[in-house]
Amino acid sequence: MRGGFHSIHHRLFLLFLFCMSGLLLVVSLLYYNRTTVQLHEKISDLSQKNAAQTAGLFGLLYQGYDSLSKSLSNNFDMIRLLNEETTEPAVAYINERTITNILGAIFYSRDDLVGIHVLTDKGKVYNYGNYFNVLDPNYRSESWYHQVQASSGKMVWLGVYKQSLIDREEKSPVFAFGRQIYDLNEHKPIGIVLFEMNPQPVLNALDNLKLGQHSQVYLMSKSGSIISSSEGADQELKDLDFLDDGQDVVVRQNSDRLLAASRLPFSDLWVVSVTPDRDLNVELMQMQRYILIVFTILIIVSTLIASMVSRTISSPLKKLIREMKQVEIGNFRGTLSVASYQEINILVASFNRMVWRIEELIERVKISSVSEKNAELHALQSQVNPHFLYNTLDMIYWMLDEKGNDQLGELVLSLSSMFRYSSQWDGGTPVTLREELEQIGHYLNIISIRLEGRLQVVTDIDERWLDVLLPKMSVQPIIENAVKYGLEPLDRQGLLRVYTREDGDALRIVVEDNGAGLSQEAMERLRSSLEEESPKESGKGGIGLQNLHSRLRHMFGEGYGLHIESYPGEGTRVAIVVPRPRKGEADS
Repeated sequence: MRGGFHSIHHRLFLLFLFCMSGLLLVVSLLYYNRTTVQLHEKISDLSQKNAAQTAGLFGLLYQGYDSLSKSLSNNFDMIRLLNEETTEPAVAYINERTITNILGAIFYSRDDLVGIHVLTDKGKVYNYGNYFNVLDPNYRSESWYHQVQASSGKMVWLGVYKQSLIDREEKSPVFAFGRQIYDLNEHKPIGIVLFEMNPQPVLNALDNLKLGQHSQVYLMSKSGSIISSSEGADQELKDLDFLDDGQDVVVRQNSDRLLAASRLPFSDLWVVSVTPDRDLNVELMQMQRYILIVFTILIIVSTLIASMVSRTISSPLKKLIREMKQVEIGNFRGTLSVASYQEINILVASFNRMVWRIEELIERVKISSVSEKNAELHALQSQVNPHFLYNTLDMIYWMLDEKGNDQLGELVLSLSSMFRYSSQWDGGTPVTLREELEQIGHYLNIISIRLEGRLQVVTDIDERWLDVLLPKMSVQPIIENAVKYGLEPLDRQGLLRVYTREDGDALRIVVEDNGAGLSQEAMERLRSSLEEESPKESGKGGIGLQNLHSRLRHMFGEGYGLHIESYPGEGTRVAIVVPRPRKGEADS
């Protein structure tokens, strides 16, 4: 449809959908951002706790390994035997066995020892562990050997190695540490002792610092060299400026990784964990999928709600448009019935009332047009060559005036004025109350002469209302009926009063007589006839009350027209009810 997008249904649908989708999007983003911040804070706290806990584990391991190394480096018997020099083979053999027994006692005191190696400065080597010890002859040139020699008596953590540092036959991974052996008498080093342990406790301690599957854990010296690392860890680590900050626990989160480090309290070693962003965002990815699913479902629900709401508004309006098109082609018989929002229901009810009112007004215009045509017809029927009649009556008046018959002359003059007024019918143009009163003055003049003084006329018209507009021939038919049916049959003095009264927003022009009046049945028939939609002729020569009542309602609307009261033997009161002019209108 060419104009479909501009329809109220599509516009409301898009408006509701965009508003609801925008609200959902904003709420989702706020929730996601807040959850991301909380998750990162939780990960940072967890990393800090793990780093502190890992440092504690390494502290326990260090204490055990330090105690183990001291038990051998402080063994006086072994130091004495290492310093003893003899040329006797038997004594040398006994000394060697004694040293080996000392190493064996220590070896079997722990289950995690792989090998113990005592390397003297004189080149003598004592081992306990593998039965087939094949020593590396170049061990003195290795870096680990120089590290232990430069330790000044402190235990040196050498790290985790894939195999033994000195025994070529030991192929299993080991954790190595060593300590210098001092001659306590002369306070000089006489060699070193190298311990090779099962590396699993150290690796387990390192794994405790992992936060994800791809986390990398390092045991590092203060200089930044890697002593030990978890399996698969890179051998290069950048951004190590925190080593000199003086802090014991450091947590740093960048765009691509989380770094957690803790300094070991017993040395200048650091344990460092590096977790990539993909491990940290596992929960975020799950939350993103969850939010996406929920957002999609809510969008679908929002679409359905937007469609339903837009239809509940647009559907009644479409029905109203179709009904208006029927009104445009002249069909006023349809009635629209919808059940929607209160405002739309009020609009539809107003439209129905408007259509009913238009139909009623059209019928009234038709009836008024027929009445007007009938009135014109009656007026035409009452004309018998008006100009000839005017001239004839004027000629009779002048003849009577020459003969001095004044009363008969006035009668002829009044009759001429009445004919002239009634014959000038200009398409129902309204006249003023002043003009109507002037016309009924001529009529009452004729009636007074005919009734020979049995009629008294009292007129009480406020001058403010003399310019009120009325349909032509409004007052005379009422006075004519009052005289003909109420006052002529009397055998006593008749009284006819014409006056005006204000009644709220209405003005009442009242014609009252003290004639015979009407019975209750006749009054009911008269009132019923006034409410008929098609006024009937009241008589061959006059314009009836029905016609007058219809013309008044056509000119002024519902609520206006004739109001009649009559009581048998008391008389009749007929009021012409018209809108009361405002002050400015009355004075103009």
